[in-house]
Amino acid sequence: MKESVLVLGGGPDREREISVQSAEAVAGALRESYDVTLEIIDTPDGAELGAMRGEVIFPVLHGPWGEGGPLQDLLEADGRPYVGCGPKAARMGMDKLATKLLAARLGVPTAPAAIAVPGARSTPIPAPLVIKPTHEGSSVGLMVCRSETSVTEALAGIDRDRVWLVESLVAGREITVGMLGGDESDQGNLHALPLVEITPASGVYDYEAKYKRGDTLYALNPDIPASFASQVASDALTVANAMGIRHMARVDFILPPNGEPILLEVNTCPGFTATSLLPKAAARAGLTLPEVCGRLVRLAATDRAKTGGA
Repeated sequence: MKESVLVLGGGPDREREISVQSAEAVAGALRESYDVTLEIIDTPDGAELGAMRGEVIFPVLHGPWGEGGPLQDLLEADGRPYVGCGPKAARMGMDKLATKLLAARLGVPTAPAAIAVPGARSTPIPAPLVIKPTHEGSSVGLMVCRSETSVTEALAGIDRDRVWLVESLVAGREITVGMLGGDESDQGNLHALPLVEITPASGVYDYEAKYKRGDTLYALNPDIPASFASQVASDALTVANAMGIRHMARVDFILPPNGEPILLEVNTCPGFTATSLLPKAAARAGLTLPEVCGRLVRLAATDRAKTGGA
């Protein structure tokens, strides 16, 4: 009898649409080898989650609730093996400022940043800069301000129900490092996948460039100096391991024309859509989507068995 897997998508966050697409892709990839149930959820309670069928849970949610800790708390209480980070690592990965502070302690370069105050006329960080929500993914709400006037206008328009980060805008090439846990013989240790360079046709790599416009270019194993390629892979693994990330992640960097790679942020639940970067990098490493998803299910089951869980 095939092992049963519960794939979760949806959630209450702004990236619900992308989550549903990712969850459908994961469910499709697993169906050949597993008995798959796909559930599109909102915010179920423990009893509702417990009634959903599956021996291993594969959550594919993006945003503060789905990948930022609350769902992970629910999954821990449920007791079944699940793919992805535990609550502590999930919360740190979703908190861009906490990620930057950790990177700084580890000696991984990151751009100057501060908390943005809604309605203020300026920030401690001079323009050009980026203003973005501290607890969102997929560049949701990201604003680029190239003058002090645009900074003032942006600060006047941001809402007060979220914490906002202001960060120096660093010009350069955007590089992402996907990471995947090794197979059972490697005890699931994270390994860097081939690098991907992201080049939006115009502007910055925001939500529209990622999912809507369809004109962003992706280069696998980009032509960058070997020393920089090695450094971004090493820095990504250093930060991810310090956070306690397991199974998979993606870490984004800017490579300036001069100087060291600059860490942007960490994504603890990368997407699985047609334009998502972790599957692209895995494919370049010779791994099909069914192989990637199957490995993640096995890693989740193995990790739970190690800790004596159900």
